[in-house]
Amino acid sequence: QVQLVESGGGLVQAGGSLRLSCVASGFSLYHYAVNWFRQAPGKEREGISCISYMDGRTVYEESVKGRFTISRDNSKGTVYLQMNNLKPDDTAVYYCATDRSSVCHGNYRNPKVMDYWGKGTQVTVSS
Repeated sequence: QVQLVESGGGLVQAGGSLRLSCVASGFSLYHYAVNWFRQAPGKEREGISCISYMDGRTVYEESVKGRFTISRDNSKGTVYLQMNNLKPDDTAVYYCATDRSSVCHGNYRNPKVMDYWGKGTQVTVSS
């Protein structure tokens, strides 16, 4: 079965850090750009970051810029999301996804263009 698998979520106090990981099952992430999305209760799923395969270029949504860092280890087939200075508003289920292109496009925040998804990992930030 082709899917992505996220891990690393948990409960953390405001100001704390977590590192999420994303690996592929049934295929390889090696040539693909990878996106992170999140969905808070009662809100739409929103894209927050993307990393290209070809040049490692990264993009971030404004609310996470300067606090979150996306990276990838192609030798391990893993994409990471390092989240620092977490805030209660960051509480959400976090998903990784790919549209199977090799670069991040301008519509990287649109969940409708993604082909493969993980089931998500819960991140809860307490105040």
